[in-house]
Amino acid sequence: MDVDTVRSWLGKHKLRAVGTVWASSLLGSFAYNFSQPYMKTSVKLIHARLHAQALTLAALTGCALVDYYDRQNRDKTKQSVCSTNPTREQVLIVDMIP
Repeated sequence: MDVDTVRSWLGKHKLRAVGTVWASSLLGSFAYNFSQPYMKTSVKLIHARLHAQALTLAALTGCALVDYYDRQNRDKTKQSVCSTNPTREQVLIVDMIP
């Protein structure tokens, strides 16, 4: 897999990626915590929730960085096209870029 492919998929499916990280980290943390016999069940649940919450925040931060990077690159593309004395058609095409 190429880094650009992963970044473009994350750009289109941010919430799906964050939800997947949350669910998998919660299940993984449950599995790990419930294999520890010396902890109470309430402590196991709290630890699982905290681990899932921390990983979800990390995933949200990663998605925010991907979005920031994409916006910076899109703005540079618009500036490079507009800075060369564009024609009316070029301006219309650049304005159509999301």
